[in-house]
Amino acid sequence: MRELERVVLTTDLAEYGLERGDIGTIVLVHRGGKGYEVEFVALDGETVAVASVLAAQVRPVARREIAHARPVINTLRSQPQYASA
Repeated sequence: MRELERVVLTTDLAEYGLERGDIGTIVLVHRGGKGYEVEFVALDGETVAVASVLAAQVRPVARREIAHARPVINTLRSQPQYASA
């Protein structure tokens, strides 16, 4: 996966208020794809989180998938940490 590619979260990231299935955008690739910085944005354009994730915690968006809206309750974390797998 590469920068600016949309990805789907495969695990919950409770510390960010994110759930499996949430959609984000890769903003930085670490170590040739072993990890990523992913930005998650609410539908109103507000950044909800920028999270460092392992490659196993995200997947590419698949053909014919549909997004689902839900409220997010959290604050933007400015110091992202790798989430546990």
